[in-house]
Parts: sequence; structure tokens; C-alpha cells
Amino acid sequence: MSYREERRADQAAERAQDREDMRLKLEAQLKAKEIAAEQKRADDEAKREQARKDAEAKRRQELADKRARQQEKDRKRAARRAKFAKLTGWLNANPVTAFVGFVMVCSIVPAVISQVGALSDAKVNVLLAALLSAMLEGTAWALTFMGKAAEDAGRPAGKYRVATWCTAFLAAGVNYWHWAATLPNDQWVAVVFACSSLIAIYLWDMKTHGSHGKTKEERRQEKARRQHLKDRRKHHKDIADEADRLLSALPFEAVTEEDAFATAWRIKKGAEPGLSAEVYADATNARVALGAAFELGEHVRPELVRAGMLASLYNPLPHRLSEGIPTLGPTLPIPALQRPSEGATALAGIGMYGSQSASEKAREKGSEKASGNADDDASGNGRRGRSDEELEALLPEALKVAAELVAEGNQISAAALSKRLGIRRDDARRLRDRVVAERKLRLIDSDADTAVGA
Repeated sequence: MSYREERRADQAAERAQDREDMRLKLEAQLKAKEIAAEQKRADDEAKREQARKDAEAKRRQELADKRARQQEKDRKRAARRAKFAKLTGWLNANPVTAFVGFVMVCSIVPAVISQVGALSDAKVNVLLAALLSAMLEGTAWALTFMGKAAEDAGRPAGKYRVATWCTAFLAAGVNYWHWAATLPNDQWVAVVFACSSLIAIYLWDMKTHGSHGKTKEERRQEKARRQHLKDRRKHHKDIADEADRLLSALPFEAVTEEDAFATAWRIKKGAEPGLSAEVYADATNARVALGAAFELGEHVRPELVRAGMLASLYNPLPHRLSEGIPTLGPTLPIPALQRPSEGATALAGIGMYGSQSASEKAREKGSEKASGNADDDASGNGRRGRSDEELEALLPEALKVAAELVAEGNQISAAALSKRLGIRRDDARRLRDRVVAERKLRLIDSDADTAVGA
């Protein structure tokens, strides 16, 4: 290849290289522009996102601030409502105190102004007149509150009340003198201003002392209590004296007067207050006597027995007095006679006051007339009854049979004794009377032992 051809080849290669470089340069520039454009878009997107976040944060902050301001308003509104409710609640609970305070202010202010005018008319400096007027009214109220504090603490408050009223009347005198001299033809004005120094003290005194004291029911109870103590000392002087000795011997307020009297009663009587050995004995004797009266029913006409049993229906005090003494048990009304007795006499097997036993005996007499000689032949005895010695020998066995009858819930009847002992009906009736008498004696002895033990 010649030189020129080489030269042309080199130049062509250079031009191709230049074109390639230019192409690469242009591509690089385009790439740079694309990168710059992409970066710009990314930056713009980031700015928009940041602006959105800032706006959202600002909106949330505004909402939070608005919510906080609303909560603060609600809190203040609730506080105002609570304060108002507290005030209205206090006014509803203390209307007397509220109106007394209102009247006191309306009374004190004119009184002070009147006293200032009175001292000013007497050529006293206005400032000094105001101080002296405040001193006079303030002294009255200072004494009033000092008396209230002393009374609440349990100390005497009489001297404070006397000093309060003396100061109040002094202030009233100043007001009356001033207005009586100023308006000689209108004395009622002087009286009104004089009362303005007294009304407030009067209202406060009535509020603090007028509502105290005992109610009508408390006074009635106190009167009844004093009468009760008076009757106690009148009816039970020895026991009341013993209670006084107990109170003086024991430490102060160690026991009450009621406890001391109850203890003295137990010392003197040996029983609970209101009861004694004599009371137990009288009650027992009366119950036994009543039972014995019903036992006599077999020897009288049946209509008399029935009349005696029905007499309790017309008892003027059938409930309260029929409750009886707790230790001995109640005396049951007529309906109780129709069922098995549960009282003390039931333990003797004679029923409540022996009423069922009496009716049983009446039935026995009727049946005895019908059976007559058949019972005598069945028993194996002759028509002559057993002697007293023979019946006395049968008494222990008859007592055992009576105990069995009572345990079974039955009455001690002549028919039952005749059947179980195999003796004549007439002998069984005589033996039955001895058994009942023996069980009554045992009942009385047991009650007496109980009273002594109590």
C-alpha cells in the first residue's frame, strides 16, 4: 500500500474515531441529562412527600391543640358546674344558715354606717369613726364566735353570751341616740337602727342555741325513766341501797346503774331481776292448786267441769298475762287443752291442769257402770277392794307403769293401771290417785330445787 493510501486510511480511521467519540460524548451527555432529570424528579417527589408529611403533621398538631383546648374548656366548665353544684347543694342543705347570713349582712352594714354617721356628727374624724364602729360591732361578733368555740369544746360559754349582748346593746344605744337626736319627730327610725345592731346577734344566738335541747319524745322518755327509778327505790329500797354500795365500791363508771341493780338483785334474791324464791313458790303453788281443782272434776257434775274449763275464754287479759314466767313455762289457752300437753304438769302425767285426766275419769265412771262385775271377774279379785297397805305395796310398780304411760304420750288413767297391773277398776282408781299425788310432789320438789339453783 502506498503512502497516500495509508494516509487516507489513517484519516478515515481518525474521522471514524472522532465520530465514535462524538457519539459516545452525545450518549454520555444524554445519559447525564436523563440522570439529572431523574434526580430532579426524585427530588421533587421527595419534596412533595415531605410537604405532605409536614402538612399531615401540622394538621394532626392542630387537631391535638384543638382537642386540648376543648378538653381544657370542658374541664373548666366541669369545675364551674361542680362549684355551682357544691354551692347549691350547700344552700339546699343549709337554707337556715344561708338566710341567717344574708339577714346578718343586711343588719350589720346599716348599723356600722349609722355608727360612723353618729361619730362624724360628734366631730370625730371619719377614719377614726369607721374604726371605732368596726371595733364595736367586731367586738360583739368576736365574743359570739369565742362563745361558740367554748361551747363546742365543752367549756362554759355563759360569760361570752352575756358580754356579747352587753356590746350589742351598747351599739344599739349609740344608733338610737344618734337617730333620736337627728329625727326627733320620727322615733321609729331610731328604733329601727337600734334593732339593726341587735337582730344579727339575736338570729345567730337562736341558730346556735335555739335548735338545741331535747325533743318532746326524749323529754317524755326522761320523765318515764325518772319515775321508773323513783318507783324502783320505793318498792325495792334494800336492793337499791345495795346497788348504791356496789357503785361506790367499784371504779367510777365501771358498771352502769342498771347492771349494778341487776347484780344487787341477784345477790339479795338469788334469781334474775323481777324473780325470787317467793315468786317461784307462789307460781308453782298456784299451778298445782289449779291442777288439783281440775282433778276434783270427777267428783262434781260434768257441766261444772266444762264451765270451769271454758272460763279462760273470757279472760280479760288472755295474752300478755297468760305468757307466764319464762322459767315455769306459759299457761296455755283453751285450744292447747285439745292436744297433748307439753308443760310441767304434763311431766306428771296429769295433763294441763288435769283437764284431760278429769274427762278421762268421767269416761271411766260411765264405762264402769257398763262393765261392773265383768271387770271384777276378769281381774280375779273378789268384790272387796284391796286394803291401803296392799295398794301402798303396789305403788312402786304403779309409778313405773305411770312413767311408761307418760313416755307413750298417754294419760295416767284407772283403766290403763287396771289393765297393766291386773287389778280391779275401783282399786286402780284409788291407786291412780296416789300415783298422781306422788308425781305432783316430785314435780314441786324439782321446781323448788331449780329455783334454789337459779
